[in-house]
Amino acid sequence: MKKDIHPENYRLVVFKDMSNDYSFVTKSCAETKETIKWEDGNEYPVIKLEISHTSHPFYTGKVKLVDTAGRVDKFRSRYTKKEAK
Repeated sequence: MKKDIHPENYRLVVFKDMSNDYSFVTKSCAETKETIKWEDGNEYPVIKLEISHTSHPFYTGKVKLVDTAGRVDKFRSRYTKKEAK
């Protein structure tokens, strides 16, 4: 194995799924400027996710439409205009 290729700055980080407000704490070295107060009273850096294992259709078995930044609405409005012509 190669030496000195892995980061050294691992710390506890909260990952928050924005589609269903599920959060979990794990070690990570990902950079973030935001923090959140966790259930144990400590403040941790937070990384916001659009999808996680609690909202992904593969793991839940349910198809759930996750609209990020109105992409679905833009798509529908674009193609309803073409159908009207």
